[in-house]
Amino acid sequence: MSTRDSEDGRPDPDALLERVQAEHVEQTRSKLHIWFGASPGVGKTFTMLENAQRLRREGVEVVVGIVETHGRRETAALVAGLEQIPRKRVAHRGRTLEELDLDAVLKRHPAVVLVDELAHTNAPGSRHQKRWQDVMELLEAGIEVHTTLNVQHVESLNDVVAGITHVRVRETVPDAIVERADEMELVDVSPEVVLGRLREGKVYVPEQATRAAGSFFKEGNLHALRELALRVTAERVDAEVVAWRRQHGIEATWAARDRVMVCVGPSPGSGRLVRAARRMATALHAPWIAAYVEGPVGPPMTEADRARLAAHLRLAESLGAEVEVVSGERAADALLELARRRNVTRIVCGKPTHARWRDFIWGSLLDDLVRGSGDIDVHVIAGEPAEGPAPERHPPRAAPSLVAYAQGTLPIAVAGGIAALLRSHVELADIVMIFLVAIAVTAAFLGRGPSIFASLCAVAVLDFFFVPPFGTFAVTDFRHVLTFGVMLSAGILISTLTERIRRQSITARERERRTAALYALARALAGARDVAAIASVASAKVREVFESAAVLLVPSDEAGGGLVTAAPGPLELTEMDRTVARWVFEHGRQAGRGLETLPGARALGIPLLAEGKPIGVLTVVPTPETRFEDPRQRHHLIVFAEQIALALDRARLAEEAARAELRAETEEMRSSLLSSVSHDLRTPIATVLGTATTLLESGESMRGEQRAELLLNVRDEAARLGRLVSNLLDMTRVESGGLEVKKEWVPLEELLGAVLNRFEPRLEGREVHIDVPGDVVAQIDPVLFEQVLVNLVENAIKHTPAGSPIEIRASRVGNAALLEIADRGPGIPKGSEGRVFEKFVRESGAGGVGLGLAICKGIVQAHGGTIRASNRPEGGASFVVTLPFTEEPPKPPTENESEAQPAAAPP
Repeated sequence: MSTRDSEDGRPDPDALLERVQAEHVEQTRSKLHIWFGASPGVGKTFTMLENAQRLRREGVEVVVGIVETHGRRETAALVAGLEQIPRKRVAHRGRTLEELDLDAVLKRHPAVVLVDELAHTNAPGSRHQKRWQDVMELLEAGIEVHTTLNVQHVESLNDVVAGITHVRVRETVPDAIVERADEMELVDVSPEVVLGRLREGKVYVPEQATRAAGSFFKEGNLHALRELALRVTAERVDAEVVAWRRQHGIEATWAARDRVMVCVGPSPGSGRLVRAARRMATALHAPWIAAYVEGPVGPPMTEADRARLAAHLRLAESLGAEVEVVSGERAADALLELARRRNVTRIVCGKPTHARWRDFIWGSLLDDLVRGSGDIDVHVIAGEPAEGPAPERHPPRAAPSLVAYAQGTLPIAVAGGIAALLRSHVELADIVMIFLVAIAVTAAFLGRGPSIFASLCAVAVLDFFFVPPFGTFAVTDFRHVLTFGVMLSAGILISTLTERIRRQSITARERERRTAALYALARALAGARDVAAIASVASAKVREVFESAAVLLVPSDEAGGGLVTAAPGPLELTEMDRTVARWVFEHGRQAGRGLETLPGARALGIPLLAEGKPIGVLTVVPTPETRFEDPRQRHHLIVFAEQIALALDRARLAEEAARAELRAETEEMRSSLLSSVSHDLRTPIATVLGTATTLLESGESMRGEQRAELLLNVRDEAARLGRLVSNLLDMTRVESGGLEVKKEWVPLEELLGAVLNRFEPRLEGREVHIDVPGDVVAQIDPVLFEQVLVNLVENAIKHTPAGSPIEIRASRVGNAALLEIADRGPGIPKGSEGRVFEKFVRESGAGGVGLGLAICKGIVQAHGGTIRASNRPEGGASFVVTLPFTEEPPKPPTENESEAQPAAAPP
């Protein structure tokens, strides 16, 4: 967006806002400085350390997070004097690996930290798999990071480097991280210097250096990698120049690097222009753009012209151009605006081949480009008349019929009648205005041809009926001839301007339709949360907007990395369609119907790219087959594909975030389990082992009472250990959904009595107030629900002081049975009523792993019930279990029915 002034001389507010936002981001975010090189040995680490020493002398707080000196004395000497964060030692397969201690750096929080080898893979067990992920966390924490990177580690260049060196680099850094860098400084030396350092052992140890010199470090490889690094740096600098010019509203072209733009149209000579621009760009080693302007000015194109234009744009794409389709009222203004925005230095256009008089009607594109180009060079090249017939300048656009021309005379006749009634009261000039209104009405409803014919009729009627001598076409006063000429010219002008407005209206409606379609797509994709939903939305919207069937293909691990249909749809893909999709996915370029690659296929494949890499393919079967030969339609489809790719990438990132969160939760659960269970397991095991050892060593010398006490202790601790293991197993069943609930009607009084019998020794000396009527029954699994009662009663025993009562009540409320177990303990901390049912949560100093209440919640929910915890007003905690009925409970037998039952036979 340009910051040029608006038409009234004021600055563009949108451009100013964009500039302020960009400056704010630049000032507030942490800086990433990358020292970039073509290969190991160019001196990246050395240069980074030299800069760090300079910053230290200037008073900047610089620390060394991790720097690999590789035994080089010169590099190690530059580390001296810099504060170093101790490295983290990680044991792996019998070796001790040293890694960046991320937590230590975050705790130290220096102004600048040095982190060498950005593409490094961390040791297993580290927080992040890659070192660049550590760097991103440091940047998010507000720490400036200085790091090093070689060109072979850039993800998008991995295949290029492998083709040059025949060595596949496994450690790569996403392009987004490189683009995130605020500064990227190239450290460059000649290949001869690198090879010399390699022989001197300054890059690798001698044995590694010998192997490297025979494979990766060949002189030809180093020359190619050096050129690649220079190109990457040049492209980054060029992008920074363009961004700076855009932010500061600079429209003048800076010829720091050549960029060629060729003007493409339906003319047969455009093919030669495209090839000439390709040769020019190749000679200049410059990028180039093929631009076409669509607008309301000028006559519409025929189908032949559209086909020819599409062929020219495809030719430019196949030759490596970047195709731009822009809109504008005036073609020259749109082209020059694009040229200045893209910092174009040369514009290539064709010589005009039409008659000069047409320039007075439609304007001259060449003259407007030359006059408005300023410091941009304009190259004018002759076209190729032999390429095909010249396009029709005035194509047959549904030519008006004779009826339309006849209808055009009706407003003139009405105007003549009105003028005849008013002729005695108005002047001739007023009558002329009445006829001009009639001409405007004709132009508005019938088009340009009938309007011009109506203008001629109006002049004839005016001359015959309202200009003396009346009743003839003779003109005695020359002033009337001037009136007729002005009236005819005004009529032609009105009809021409009306036609232009009509075309502008058509173009505006087309743009509005495209914008509305993109908005509807973006809104629908925003609500899609997974790949299947995105695929369904994409195919539905493509079918709705383009009237063509479409399907979304994504890679699948289950298919060995091959493409599979993301969601079922009405389109059945043929083997040829899948071939097109595979080629598009592998090469990241369009292919299929009407393109240079696989043009005979019925489907068109559009790659869905994220960070420059394909993440899927949108396969479209056009209806009719030539639909996407129109560059506007194909450009619209490409924009659709870009929106779909963004949605897919968002879903992929959300899935990765969910997996990362799950891994973090699993790690946290494992740590909590180990920290909680280790003590609770160790204590009963140690007690059992110690008691058993005492019994064995004492032999027969121990008195019977002591032996019985020790054996009772062994039993209690073994029971405690059994309950702990049982809780762990129950929790595993609850988490995995492996609970099988077999419900039956059970009196709560009987089930509670069995549970209390198990705790009889621990309840000795305690008061238990029980209010459980015998007719209160619940539809439960008695085995599972007994575990709920055991855990709740044990929880009450743990938290109830000696001498305080435990209260157990049960009742029926509607179609549910309610069970309450209350204690007189310290209660639940305020705000933690729901948290007590989470795993490994212990809200007091009582023992246990913190699984009992979590198991209760899981079992109760498996029964379709609820459990809640609250504090009692008089002190202590209350746990209420609600068990709903699915049917009316059976009535207990009456006393007479019980007596009528036959007695059981004696054994």
